[in-house]
Amino acid sequence: MAYNVLPLTKLVEQFERLPGIGRKSAQRLAFHMLGLPKEKAEEFANTILDAHRLIKKCAVCQNLTDQELCPVCADGKRDRSLICVVEDPRDVVAFERTREYNGLYHVLHGLISPMEGIGPDQLYIKELLARLSDGTVKEVIMATNPTVEGEATAMYLARLLKPMGLKVTRLAYGIPVGGNLEYADEVTLYRALEGRSEI
Repeated sequence: MAYNVLPLTKLVEQFERLPGIGRKSAQRLAFHMLGLPKEKAEEFANTILDAHRLIKKCAVCQNLTDQELCPVCADGKRDRSLICVVEDPRDVVAFERTREYNGLYHVLHGLISPMEGIGPDQLYIKELLARLSDGTVKEVIMATNPTVEGEATAMYLARLLKPMGLKVTRLAYGIPVGGNLEYADEVTLYRALEGRSEI
């Protein structure tokens, strides 16, 4: 169905730019927004603008925050000898949901990817190295995704950090709960064996 109303077309196009939103979902969202009372639509638009204006990177770990320090870095009860290196702020949210990790984080905001023209200088690696210079940190956990770029970034960082006398570890990867061994690929099975623990 074609729409000749330019503001509506532009609204649909904006929603289509969002990750995971196709044309039909974008149209549904656009019509939903048009159906809202004017105050609700303005509230939605202002919330987006406020987020852009107020949210910044934490001065220490580069996670997103509306303060100078994110809640994790500001929490004096966290284990400051442990840093978990992640690709994206969403990864911090995933770890925090487990309520099992009590260390600090460092967000790289990307991965090394020569194919996309992303090198180490475009990530927050210098900031990580600066954090490690005072000797407080004893272990750095590489928690990048198990992709080619994630593995390359973890290996690059491990080579930088090992000479500093730090323990550098990698997340164990394996079979998901509820998964079947017959459907697992060789790398996943190998990682599951490598990361096995005593029961």
